[in-house]
Amino acid sequence: MTTDSLARPDTLFRPFSYKSLSLKNRIVMAPMTRGMAPEGIPGAANADYYAKRAAHEVGLILSEGTVIDRPASRNLPGIPFFHGDAALAGWKGVIDAVHAQGGKMGPQLWHTGSTRAGAWEPEAPVESPSGLVGPGDLRGVAMSEADIEATIAAFAKSAKAAKDLGFDVAELHGAHGYLIDQFFWSGTNLRTDAWGGETIEARSRFAVEVVKAVRAAVGPDFPIILRLSQWKQQDYTAKLASDPAEMERWLQPLVDAGVDILHCSQRRFWEPEFPEIDGEEGLNFAGWAKKITGVPTISVGSVGLSSDFGGAFAGQGSEVTPLDKLVRRMETDEFDLIAVGRALLGDAQWVEKVKAGAMDRLQNFDAAALAELV
Repeated sequence: MTTDSLARPDTLFRPFSYKSLSLKNRIVMAPMTRGMAPEGIPGAANADYYAKRAAHEVGLILSEGTVIDRPASRNLPGIPFFHGDAALAGWKGVIDAVHAQGGKMGPQLWHTGSTRAGAWEPEAPVESPSGLVGPGDLRGVAMSEADIEATIAAFAKSAKAAKDLGFDVAELHGAHGYLIDQFFWSGTNLRTDAWGGETIEARSRFAVEVVKAVRAAVGPDFPIILRLSQWKQQDYTAKLASDPAEMERWLQPLVDAGVDILHCSQRRFWEPEFPEIDGEEGLNFAGWAKKITGVPTISVGSVGLSSDFGGAFAGQGSEVTPLDKLVRRMETDEFDLIAVGRALLGDAQWVEKVKAGAMDRLQNFDAAALAELV
């Protein structure tokens, strides 16, 4: 590979189309919690923040996590709602601003389950499959059958609202130890009824039913993205699937239920998912998910930066690194799209600079950007 091909990674700027979604390039703005929506209602500052990334050539923007209509669906007070007239009017302003700049966008629909994000507590008890936030760590209440059914309906209602407001896709947050992921994980799902079990496919029933309800609500052509992870914020070493066969038992029912695109979260996108099978340069999570299911996948994790996101929450910055590992994987179509988080958070013009080959103008990440909405 030549130096020029690294400096001008054209493979990132191929168009992408799937169902009703058409993107001008393969770069996705990753969902990043901002917590800057007073009373849960996005306003002009939120719209300007997203529109700026659209104006500077991001292919697809995924919003920060925005919560469904459940009594304790968020774990910070500034997280936006995706329900209620005022919040949905705010999101209408966001998508209109993004479209005015030629961008495409979807909300990430979220329920934080029993997770903690500081001292703040919602007014209602937090809920999860078994009243656990992690293995052996009690918190909140175990969901009743009625709670589960209402939560599934709430996901579907928010997804339908996304389509009605004019969003281009909707993403379901099923990763990182939040509610959907708490059903997947044996460490937090100890249920012995139809919503739990010893196998990953048994514990996936909740997610499958959410996807089915969302698909019924939005129709056959509106794209549904599902974000998944092996790791949990409660345990970075956790794995839901220990080998490709188990991964197929996890992922294929979700695709069969109606997921169009799998968003496969890793802390470092270049790490092979099963190195013992295909070596140190083997397929990453998104690569294996695409190979197993055949649907398009999004990869993510420390793109263009020297350290993963964990340090940012401790006030640590991260330095710019070359994109050669990403370019190599994109050239082989290991995965279809790449999500970029902190690099775009700190520099709205990141995509334009990469397209122009202006790697010397890329900025190191300063953790102070986490406190800004610019």
